[in-house]
Amino acid sequence: MSEPAPRRASPGRVLRRAALGSVLMLLLLLGGTGFRVWQVARSDDRRPVDMIVVLGAAQYHGKPTPVLRARLEQALELYEQGLTEHVVTVGGSQEGDKYTEAETGRIWLADHGVPESRITDVETGADTLGSMRAVAKLADQRGWNSTLIVSDPWHSLRARTMASDFGLDAWASPTRSGPIVQTRSTQFHYIFRETGGLLYYRLTHAPAEVVGNGLG
Repeated sequence: MSEPAPRRASPGRVLRRAALGSVLMLLLLLGGTGFRVWQVARSDDRRPVDMIVVLGAAQYHGKPTPVLRARLEQALELYEQGLTEHVVTVGGSQEGDKYTEAETGRIWLADHGVPESRITDVETGADTLGSMRAVAKLADQRGWNSTLIVSDPWHSLRARTMASDFGLDAWASPTRSGPIVQTRSTQFHYIFRETGGLLYYRLTHAPAEVVGNGLG
């Protein structure tokens, strides 16, 4: 007596399984990336490097906003610990601004004791990718290879990833103060947004910035 033929899954069932598998893979990708954003945000990989890079944020008439000030204070602490001899401030300007973000950072650091000869301002970059490209070009000219990136915690993984893609040995030393790290809801908002931004960058190698978000 012959064995009965195995039942074949209907096309609709196959499609449902494929759709469910795709959704599960997407959730795993989002969850894993979000966890890495959170994990790097909680780390501080301070160590001796060729340069500290302070990523720009908004400024008003040459005065840093609380977001930028928190980054500059972090960079000053790292410099005073003797982890580098060079600090690089980064960031362009909005239309109508008299000062760039980089210039504002340089002035603030100089006013707080960092010798001007140790500060280089890179007055370009409207987004993280453009900033890192300009920093990598400067590093190549100066013969620098390693960097500590100072930004907000949730932005650190994306910035570090971009720096590494430009050939730098990059670590992150995130801020621990400022408006972006004060409340749980704010933290969750930026973790969610940075997860999307990092995935977008990995897929396209293009920036995913929103003007005025303070994460430039």
